[in-house]
Amino acid sequence: VVQLLLDKGADINAQGGNCGTALQAAALCGNREMVELLLSNGADVNIQAGKYGTALQAAAFQGSQEIVELLIEKGANVNAQGGKYGSALRAAKALYRTDIVHLLLDKGADPDLQGELLHHRV
Repeated sequence: VVQLLLDKGADINAQGGNCGTALQAAALCGNREMVELLLSNGADVNIQAGKYGTALQAAAFQGSQEIVELLIEKGANVNAQGGKYGSALRAAKALYRTDIVHLLLDKGADPDLQGELLHHRV
């Protein structure tokens, strides 16, 4: 259905709702296949919208290391600010997703957010 909508000219980066974009919704649901489809059709990996800010923040919140890695590989900004948790690192930390926290730190996420050194708390 999604491919059909895209073939008919649907805006892949359209914004609305709690998740903000289709890419963020797919990341939040942990649907790697849909994330790949959307990215291959031009979804903006760094677009800010909805409750979670970016798709990377949604994936970090959801806890999908595989999707977090994919989004970073496709150019997601690991230090993008916005959304409910402020950053992907803070979203992962808020839900005790230590594997995601370590991955984000390894990929260059800034642990010093608002003066708080997250690596001391993980």
